[in-house]
Amino acid sequence: MVDRILPSPMGLNAEFYEFCARGELRLQRCAKCATWRHPPRHRCAVCGALEATWEPASGRGRVYSWTVTHDAIDPAFKPPYAVVVVETDEGPRLVGGLRGINPSELRIDMPITVELERVSDTIGLLWFRPAQP
Repeated sequence: MVDRILPSPMGLNAEFYEFCARGELRLQRCAKCATWRHPPRHRCAVCGALEATWEPASGRGRVYSWTVTHDAIDPAFKPPYAVVVVETDEGPRLVGGLRGINPSELRIDMPITVELERVSDTIGLLWFRPAQP
């Protein structure tokens, strides 16, 4: 197994990755106006409130965009592989790798589910798979 490059999360991002490491997809939600947000931040972009909670997200969404990489930066990835932007059912967009299909099969608006991969006590990574019909 090849070692892979891992994120070095700090602040609110560290909280997001810790939830993922526990197998929980949680996103911030404004305590004042209930707007979902990602990436995590200190203020709501809609109402400016500081208060937020970490709410469970469904793990469902649709392909918004993607790119296919043919020259890997990280030796743990064998090209070609896709990095996918998924618009979640809650609204925020998440970025992660693709599993379960060839990148050539991706389509805009394809239903997707999130898969979380625990790599340590503090880091879980996002992957996406086509949703089962």
